[in-house]
Amino acid sequence: MAKANKIVSKNNKQLSNESFEFLKNYINTASPVGFEASGQKLWLQYITRFVDTTMVDPYGTAVGIINPDAPFKVVIEAHADEISWFVNHITDQGLIYVKRNGGVDALIAPSLRVIIHGKKGPVKAVFGWPAIHTRVSNADKDPAPKPENLFLDCGARNKKEVEQLGIHIGSVITYADGFDELAYDYYVGRAFDNRIGGFMIAEVARRLSENKKTLPFGLYIVNAVQEEVGLRGAEMIARRIKPNIAIITDVTHDTTTPMINKLIEGEVNCGKGPVVVYGPAVHNKLLTVVQAVAEKKQIPLQLRVVSRSTGTDTDSFAYANDGCPSVLISIPLRYMHTTVEVLHKSDIENTIRLMYETLLTLTPKTNLSYF
Repeated sequence: MAKANKIVSKNNKQLSNESFEFLKNYINTASPVGFEASGQKLWLQYITRFVDTTMVDPYGTAVGIINPDAPFKVVIEAHADEISWFVNHITDQGLIYVKRNGGVDALIAPSLRVIIHGKKGPVKAVFGWPAIHTRVSNADKDPAPKPENLFLDCGARNKKEVEQLGIHIGSVITYADGFDELAYDYYVGRAFDNRIGGFMIAEVARRLSENKKTLPFGLYIVNAVQEEVGLRGAEMIARRIKPNIAIITDVTHDTTTPMINKLIEGEVNCGKGPVVVYGPAVHNKLLTVVQAVAEKKQIPLQLRVVSRSTGTDTDSFAYANDGCPSVLISIPLRYMHTTVEVLHKSDIENTIRLMYETLLTLTPKTNLSYF
């Protein structure tokens, strides 16, 4: 089969070969909620060269630290976990029923390939679904995929054969789809939410190291676990570090795709730059600092509003301890919580630049007082 032509824009700054290989490997490495170890090991191996020391908390949040003895502490943070499924029930016929692990979408599951992470290693399986010929012909009564009627077929034809493969109740299940490239400088893959954030904060650390930048504070590069089930990893690590400032990066919706109401969600577009958010958890003066950096460095910026919580780890850091001035910098993403999440290369570069340049602007004396 002929290889598809890849059309790229002329002005897009490319990642280094090493960074690009790390990005691909990191996106393709399973890191399901509560079982993030494989992804965290890979991330730590990459970042270790660019920091003074590293640490991992009891639940798996990984941290690279620059200037660990400095009293003033700044965090840049992403979350490492991806949505997934659990093995919930194994039938006598060898079929496997599932339960959600995070906000995984039942509607996309039928006919997708998965990996079951059992005691004897990974096992390939598929989400089965009855053929259209055998389902109710009346479209109004056609069954919709739901967690209670989704099942996996791994090739076993009885319960014993399933168990012989090392599959057990509680085995975690991830989709098998991996990283790829589309035309016009787009990447596609599963779990860009939010391993793209983990990649970007690692790149900030790399650039600080390679450019021999000295920071007047301790920098904690945090790759947190369990965001997808309630921001739990961020909650724990914020208490442990007790930072003075936190810069959180996550994904946000590209709202220009069909079936999204811009009057509700606002207008955000892939390829038009990182997104900063207005909302209660976002510190107004810190947000102003970020916006000033973007203007000075000519980094394109998009705006979004949240009415209560951000729904990201920003909330955990902002309200931790005695309160921590926090800001959210998001990257636009299409088709969130599917296996074909899509984002634009230029947004990756510009989000990295915005975090990097913001860090070079901050000092312990940066005025973040309320008035």
